Amino acid sequence: MLVSAEDLERQLDTVRASAAGPREGIFGPASVTWQVDREAAIFLGAGRALVLQLAHPWVAAAIADQSRVFTDPLGRFHRTFKVMFTMVFGTPDQALAVAHRLYQRHTAVVGALPVAAGPFAAGSPYCANDVAALRWVHATLVETALMAYDLVLPPLSYDARERYWSEARLYAALFGIPSDSLTSDWTSFVAYNEAMVESDVLTVIPAARDIVRQIFSGVPTKVRPPFWYRALTAQMLPPRLRAAFDLPFGEAEQRSAARALKWMRRSYPLLPDRVRTVGPYQEALARLRGQAQPSLVTRWLNRLWIGQPSM
Repeated sequence: MLVSAEDLERQLDTVRASAAGPREGIFGPASVTWQVDREAAIFLGAGRALVLQLAHPWVAAAIADQSRVFTDPLGRFHRTFKVMFTMVFGTPDQALAVAHRLYQRHTAVVGALPVAAGPFAAGSPYCANDVAALRWVHATLVETALMAYDLVLPPLSYDARERYWSEARLYAALFGIPSDSLTSDWTSFVAYNEAMVESDVLTVIPAARDIVRQIFSGVPTKVRPPFWYRALTAQMLPPRLRAAFDLPFGEAEQRSAARALKWMRRSYPLLPDRVRTVGPYQEALARLRGQAQPSLVTRWLNRLWIGQPSM
């Protein structure tokens, strides 16, 4: 099932009605979403989220065929985080505008699967606005952000996780994902993720394995992730998919990941907020204080995270 333009508008009407306020944005400072997504530590899970998304054959085929992941890796990084952070920390108008742009971009991403994979036949059509594929991409972002948060900060309580999922359902509406296609609570969401990992819907095709190999080798992008980051990404992945992507996790990787986490758990909570929190969050705080534009430091941080001085 595809998300139509009418479907998107119905979901965005829900977002408009639920928004925290014109300055607060969709979620607002009291939300668990702001608490989690403001942390720079969520970048620890970026590799995991990407690998899990690539495990879906349609996502892998679309990225292999139509993405500039290797020709413009920094640009892809900035575009991805600009969409995510604008939805979370932007004003309602900014969030809805980026939702419309994302929908239009997804509408153009269509093609055919080059090989048979799991339940999908070779030559079967794919579209980025497919509800099932969007639901999986959304799930990887939601689950991984919280997993990365839990790596270096005190884990959220069960009640906070329930609130987080309730807010994530609103986040899904910005992708046009119908609410009735999502689970109703956190426990069911966890069960959905576990079922997906065990299902043949996630079947690693050669193109997906090649993309991951190239990203972690650093050859096409000229930016090689550090060994500890590759090891931590492997640790965060389900064993079946870690093996399917040929990501090693032997004794050397386990020691490296453990050392990195030990150091980060000690040092990260001590960092000043200006360093710990992402630029778009700091821009949102400035907006709540009535500032017409973010400070020079925040604009610099925004360039780092989203490639431009403001959302």
